[in-house]
Amino acid sequence: MSSFKQADHKLLMIPGPIEVADDVLLANAHPSMAHISPDFLPIFGESLEMIRQVVDAPNSQPFIIAGSGTLGWDMAAANLIQPGEDVLVLTTGYFGDSLTECLETYGAKPTQLTAPVGGRSTREEIANALKEKKYKAITITHVDTSTGILNDVESIAKVVQEVSPDTLIIVDGVCSVGSEEIHMEAWGVDYILFASQKGLGCPPGLCLAVASQRAIETFEKRSVPPGTYFGSWKKWIPVMKSYEARKPSYFATPSVNLVYALHCSLKTMTQGSVSLSQRFQLHREASQKVKKTIAELGLEQLALPDSREGGVANGMTAVRYPTGFGAADILPKMAQRGVVFGAGLHKDCKDQYFRIGHMGVSVCDSSRNDIDVILNHLRDVLSELGDQS
Repeated sequence: MSSFKQADHKLLMIPGPIEVADDVLLANAHPSMAHISPDFLPIFGESLEMIRQVVDAPNSQPFIIAGSGTLGWDMAAANLIQPGEDVLVLTTGYFGDSLTECLETYGAKPTQLTAPVGGRSTREEIANALKEKKYKAITITHVDTSTGILNDVESIAKVVQEVSPDTLIIVDGVCSVGSEEIHMEAWGVDYILFASQKGLGCPPGLCLAVASQRAIETFEKRSVPPGTYFGSWKKWIPVMKSYEARKPSYFATPSVNLVYALHCSLKTMTQGSVSLSQRFQLHREASQKVKKTIAELGLEQLALPDSREGGVANGMTAVRYPTGFGAADILPKMAQRGVVFGAGLHKDCKDQYFRIGHMGVSVCDSSRNDIDVILNHLRDVLSELGDQS
């Protein structure tokens, strides 16, 4: 197994999917296995247990379900919110808008508190919004992949607990889990959703989530059944509990091979030579290096100046194009050098910036040198553009 090496390819440095380690990719190539096989049960069960460790939620209920992170929105909207209930959505980019649409689909009444592009709402703004009406839940995009803005979940949760303690705290952690430090239970988060293809360093295809005991109790007290079949916790909670007890269960077939890959990655994260706390520190250091270098190269972050201190992601950076240039000038030249960056995503400025992902194995495996490689290539591309201007 140790001799396996994946095929040569362009270095994938977008905010997800990200580079996958050789052992994780090999685990994904596991021979076909029955989802109720005695050999598979401990793989699934241990994965559930390790997910708790990654988000620091020892008493909460984890989920591993075939799907994208978006399924995690549906599960929140269908299981925790009932039709007609109010939800406060903190919007820092594309994904706050999309989550709003998801909530409306299930009959909820979302109200958006929208920050300026490259910014985030203040504690005072959030407190004032919570005082306007009784909200069943507040949703927080921990890292909005469209802008690279990092919301301070711990600080926001304190505001919620002070102003509206009955309000559930729902966190979209798709672009944060695995690259940002999270203490779900200590912070009072009720539900966090994420996915396999970003900070966890796996191929896409798994929706992951963790629900607090309060979230489970909220679900159990619903007056109407969930407005979903596939995403209903009535179906999934017994399955998760069964797998964790190493007993076979069935509702819908899990992505067996992806669970093997997830298990491999989670084992590295929780039991490897780099501890979880060291992993988060490595992401902070890589982020600082990327952001310092782009400033030295004369580039600006999409993040507004007052958001750059503690308000930007450690797993990605959104970078404005140099004046007079755009995607066609930067991204193809990086691809020619074997590096893939992401284009802009925010509807109001998608042509004005690009996105660099720096998370997972590219950050935690120093032998790869991925961060220096991409920064050196970016420096060369900007030099080439300068010669042309």
